Amino acid sequence: MSEIFRDFAALDYPVIDADAHVNEPPDLWLERLPKKYRERAPRVEKRDGGELWVFDNGKAYWPVGLTAVAGLSVFDWKPLGAVTYETMRAGSYDTKARLADMDADGIYAQVLYPSVTLSGAKIYSDERELQNACVRAYNEWLLDFCKESGGRLIPQALIPTTGLDDAIAELEWALANGHRGAVISSFPNGGLDPRPEDDRFWAAATAAKLPIIIHIGSFLRQEGAMKGSKGRDWTGLRFIGNAAHTKAGGQTLPVVCDVLFSGIFQRHPALKIVLVEANIGWIPTLLEQADDMYSRYRWYTGAVHEQTELPSQIFFRNFYATFMVDTVGMDLRYRMNLDHIMWSTDYPHSGSDWPNSKLVIERNFRGLPAAEVKKMLHDNCRDLYGLRDIPDRLRGR
Repeated sequence: MSEIFRDFAALDYPVIDADAHVNEPPDLWLERLPKKYRERAPRVEKRDGGELWVFDNGKAYWPVGLTAVAGLSVFDWKPLGAVTYETMRAGSYDTKARLADMDADGIYAQVLYPSVTLSGAKIYSDERELQNACVRAYNEWLLDFCKESGGRLIPQALIPTTGLDDAIAELEWALANGHRGAVISSFPNGGLDPRPEDDRFWAAATAAKLPIIIHIGSFLRQEGAMKGSKGRDWTGLRFIGNAAHTKAGGQTLPVVCDVLFSGIFQRHPALKIVLVEANIGWIPTLLEQADDMYSRYRWYTGAVHEQTELPSQIFFRNFYATFMVDTVGMDLRYRMNLDHIMWSTDYPHSGSDWPNSKLVIERNFRGLPAAEVKKMLHDNCRDLYGLRDIPDRLRGR
């Protein structure tokens, strides 16, 4: 009989957090963009008692509030006014402070994503040169943020949405400079529909064994989805309903179907796609229905000539996913690829339970086989990103 996981204290390996965030410092783009763009650079402004990111002179906005709630009581959460850069935990933007917060939470390493760019690089600007300059400035800053962490902070590069050539150029730069994954918010061609020319991007990522990431909040077809919080209502039951829909996989389902049924994986069977922050309990239902519809409709649609494998076979081989609190996903874990699912904290966003992630881990995993828990807390993320500098065992254990 295999050993059973019961409590965090028994773990003898480093916990790897597959999805955490930075809060980009207010001067990031003001300092790093070429002078000709600095008047239109993303910046923080004080409005309505709180701080707000403003993009391209007001074409898009994003409030600071819910991206920096780590350490606050839920009674103090607000989209605006709860925190400012003066009051938020410095772990959002300072490397030494981040490592201290990770130590307090029992986390050894974190894979890092942005805060203000979660809706996609297009939030910076529709103008090609400005968007690309903002993307590069962020990617350079993130490398600097991670550099002094001793390999404990894992950078993921943003990819622009300004066309295939720009996407490939940033992918190649990211590879050459040490990023471990690439975050897309559209197909490489810059649109929300695949094109044959995208194969150049997929081939480059596959050859480099670089995971391609799709984070919730991006790759969305809704009008205005790329424009941040402009006009958004952050209060009331409707907002909670939208949040529940998102964290239950609602935003990710159509994106997965677009990618899964694109024909990409017939041509690039080793391409790795990572779904971030959508949790995992929805995956078995989608795969069951995808296989059933494919089996029924493949002949008359002609799809049988474009894709020969069942959708579930492709998903099991090519897709990875992160989750936070998902006990339903744990109940259904044998209907997914156990080697491709990874736990995460969402620090310092509103999905985070810092500094009590130890309790969340016990809630999610107690009673499961300990070897399976190790996959979700350590092995899978370490293998996906090739994190060989992270030890397989804690010192003295």
